[in-house]
Amino acid sequence: MSDLSRPSGPKIIAVANQKGGVGKTTTTINLAAALVELQHRVLVVDLDPQGNASTGLGVELEDREFTTYELLLEDIPLDQVILTTQTEGLCIVPATVDLSSADLELIANEKRSFLLHDALRQTQMDSYAFDYILIDCPPSLNLLTVNAMIAAHSVLVPLQSEFFALEGLSQLMLTIREVRQSGNKDLRIEGIVLTMYDQRNNLSQQVEQDARSNLGDLVYKTVIPRNVRVSEAPSFAMPVLSYDTGSKGAKAYRDLAKEILVNSVI
Repeated sequence: MSDLSRPSGPKIIAVANQKGGVGKTTTTINLAAALVELQHRVLVVDLDPQGNASTGLGVELEDREFTTYELLLEDIPLDQVILTTQTEGLCIVPATVDLSSADLELIANEKRSFLLHDALRQTQMDSYAFDYILIDCPPSLNLLTVNAMIAAHSVLVPLQSEFFALEGLSQLMLTIREVRQSGNKDLRIEGIVLTMYDQRNNLSQQVEQDARSNLGDLVYKTVIPRNVRVSEAPSFAMPVLSYDTGSKGAKAYRDLAKEILVNSVI
């Protein structure tokens, strides 16, 4: 399901929200797996020092010899940091806690905001033939997140279906606007996906109503339900699509992938 309007090379999507616990990593892992099911080759870039995307895709700590830290700060070539996963067609640049010091070290680098942009555009990238790169951002609007936004074509925002969900979104939008002005004028919002949605809960319905009335078509029709299988899957180091392929969570991420492919304009 190729998009003829897309430029050559992979489409890069930063999965970002400065709030923690909203489903960024879960969305990154499972959207990647759903895109692979649709015959796309996908690279996940773990840009969170917690390394949860790496763990959730089955990459053991001892196998993370080179990580996003080395990719950004030590000019390690892509072929040394890209690892295959148990899901064919899905690769990852892993992360470890080393990345937690990167923000301070980046400040001294005059190209500090463009390091990921340049790293993901090494000529070696062509040989991998990725269709999509998903960047799992840390839960903050720091230099790592700015790097992701400057590297990306668009930003996908997971929004938890809970009280105060829309608070803080204005700060994220402001950061996106600043990145457009300072380093990536073409950055767009890919969309906003409601996560941890409980249709039996009036609050979830209220958050959805508020989000759709305030943000309109930016909010995907697909919502990700609060689903025990989605929560369990990372502890088995696999996407929910592999862990329980028939679950409501797996279906929702498949629907989200299809919706993104249909709506994609890059």
